[in-house]
Amino acid sequence: MQQDQQAPQPVPVRSSRRRFIFGGAAALGALVVGWGVLPPRQRLHASHPLPLSGDAVALNGWIALGADGSVMLAMPRSEMGQGIHTALPMLVAEELDVPLSAIRLVQAPIDKIYGNIAMLKDGLPFHPDDDGRLKAAASWMVGKVARELGLIITGGSSSVKDGWLPMREAGATARAMLLAAAARQWQAHVADCRTEQGYVIHADGRRLAYGALAHAAVTATPAEVVLKAPQDFKLIGRSQPRRDTAAKVNGSAVFGIDVRPEGMVYAAARMAPVIGASVAKVEPAAVLKMPGVLQVVDFSAALPARTGAGAGVAVLARSYWQARQAALALPLEWQEGPGARLNSAAIYADMAARLDSEAGHTYYAQGDAEGAMQQASSAAGVQRITAEYRAPYLAHAAMEPINCTAQVKDGKVRLWVPTQSPGFAVQAAAKAAGVAEDQVELVVTMLGGGFGRRLDVDMVSQVVAVAKQAGGVPVQMIWSREDDTGHDVYRPAALSRFQAALDGQGRVLGLVCKSASGSVSHQFFARNLGLPAGGPDKTTAEGEFDMQYEFPHQRISHVIVDSAVPLGYWRSVGHSHNAFFKESFIDELAHAAGQDSVSFRRGLLQRHPRHLAVLDAAVARAGTPAAGRAHGVALHQSFGTIVAQVAEVAIEEGQIRVYKVVCAIDCGIAVNPNIIAQQAESAVLFGLSAALYGAITIKDGKVEQSNFHDYPVLRMPQAPEVETLILPSAEHPEGMGEPATPPIAPAVANAVFKLTGKRLRSLPLTL
Repeated sequence: MQQDQQAPQPVPVRSSRRRFIFGGAAALGALVVGWGVLPPRQRLHASHPLPLSGDAVALNGWIALGADGSVMLAMPRSEMGQGIHTALPMLVAEELDVPLSAIRLVQAPIDKIYGNIAMLKDGLPFHPDDDGRLKAAASWMVGKVARELGLIITGGSSSVKDGWLPMREAGATARAMLLAAAARQWQAHVADCRTEQGYVIHADGRRLAYGALAHAAVTATPAEVVLKAPQDFKLIGRSQPRRDTAAKVNGSAVFGIDVRPEGMVYAAARMAPVIGASVAKVEPAAVLKMPGVLQVVDFSAALPARTGAGAGVAVLARSYWQARQAALALPLEWQEGPGARLNSAAIYADMAARLDSEAGHTYYAQGDAEGAMQQASSAAGVQRITAEYRAPYLAHAAMEPINCTAQVKDGKVRLWVPTQSPGFAVQAAAKAAGVAEDQVELVVTMLGGGFGRRLDVDMVSQVVAVAKQAGGVPVQMIWSREDDTGHDVYRPAALSRFQAALDGQGRVLGLVCKSASGSVSHQFFARNLGLPAGGPDKTTAEGEFDMQYEFPHQRISHVIVDSAVPLGYWRSVGHSHNAFFKESFIDELAHAAGQDSVSFRRGLLQRHPRHLAVLDAAVARAGTPAAGRAHGVALHQSFGTIVAQVAEVAIEEGQIRVYKVVCAIDCGIAVNPNIIAQQAESAVLFGLSAALYGAITIKDGKVEQSNFHDYPVLRMPQAPEVETLILPSAEHPEGMGEPATPPIAPAVANAVFKLTGKRLRSLPLTL
């Protein structure tokens, strides 16, 4: 994370290992009844001081003021292209009444007030339409548990959603303190004072700059703190230029791969090519005489089970090229183990067999879905529609390859890492180095893409284990693209079966869906917190059980089918494939009912006016497709945001070509429409890459893909025009980093069906 686009400075970390259990019920030890009914703890004042410089003074745990009027804002979320270093400062600038340009970012210390509560609450497996007491009670309790855990994580499209109240409250409280300080100095009434652009102004025209009031404000007792009403917003809701653009253009932005501490050496890895394999034999002498080579270190013992990195060794050298060439030349033998029997075909076969034999966990049930299916088998004029869909493993393929820099010296660890999980990174570093967590200093740099991959911290354990043996010099580990592709934590492969009963008028009598995949959450919390896998995992069935369509009878269930393949959170997680399954099947039902796909959807949304409005907006803006092209439609809600997409598609030389995507969005209050549009464009292109090309396949325990030649991403000439419509809303802001990814694959597939009559039920989409 940057401070005025300069090199990041380390922050002392104080943290304790946190353990918690996710499942049907969240628990944290033995919670007493009294604790459960107490209000949530405050998120305004931190336990650890802000990392201040110069004459700045802290007004609360988020905000400090300098005598020059500069505002320092503690930033606990990672910038990975999603514009969060602009959107979150806007919340504070709005309530504090300062220009956005006055705000400087400092890395937040590891403190519980910065924990991401919204993300953990969103993990509860409740239907969005559920407004019952159980959901309210569970949300309340998980919010309290999340506050106690204080997990600082950037993920789940939750940064603005989580920061919406605490960051505005921090700004509003600081503003009230400044008003009180000015009124005290003037011996005036607070009611006679107002704020504007970094000044407190009296009704008689006197004014004081915030900087001149900073020290006095620390001891001021503010009057009632009131947040601004939406009609009074001056920044929120208006497009603002991104604060990180200039640094990225002129090259001054510091990403993980840019870090250069004094005396740094480089490390390149050789990681086990077979999943779960271990190092059997290594011959360091063969490379130690190569130019620049310093050392060979086995880092295997530092990594928990089922990480992307796996077992392996690193070669240290004066330059990355020297380290990489030596690593490739290093004689190594592997003990392959049972992972060598893994292959994609067998994994799919296992999922199919488990779907045949197991009921799975039911995430949502309404009415009598089985009775509706029986009616389809026996009643005249009722037909049963069935379909099976498949999605492959996917890699994250962020443009900045995995990297981390660490120095272990004098019982301390200094860590520079582009991470989405600072707390987990600290814990991993401390464990690998054998030091206490408060002996770890952390700098979170900018991320050259995250997409969920950098929620995991295997690279931290890896490089700290290497740096521990490096004699106190900083070590920068950089993975090659081949390392990155072959040692990811992958989006799960999945299989989903749908069946529905349609009457003679084309009405859906009932729907049953059962799917199978591995569990990301089980693996993630096992390797990062040492928790045993167990219980349901909402991410496996999200996008299916929480669909918006109004079927009178339905049952949606999921079977967790584990394997040795390491799994991780991938942009939009379960929605990324379940939206394809669900929206493709809705189109199949529309076709079987003899109805237009848009009209069919409208008939299933009569009690969902927001969804209807989004669908209608996208369809209206898309208009009529050009000659030789077709429109495909998809509607999906994820992370609280409703998205409808219309893809204009053609078939050219036997290939699918997407020319334009209209993307309509209801994400609640739009904090920065400019960034929302950018996020939508990014998510569409990211999802389209996966829809047309993305597939990780496994043979004999090895990932078969290695680089962009066999794991391609969308190129600029292939990118469609993306037009984004943001519907006005007064609702709480919802997630925006991921929701535009899920609908693109089904929108394209549904257009292909119109053009060819061929129903594509497997990803990636191929004719």
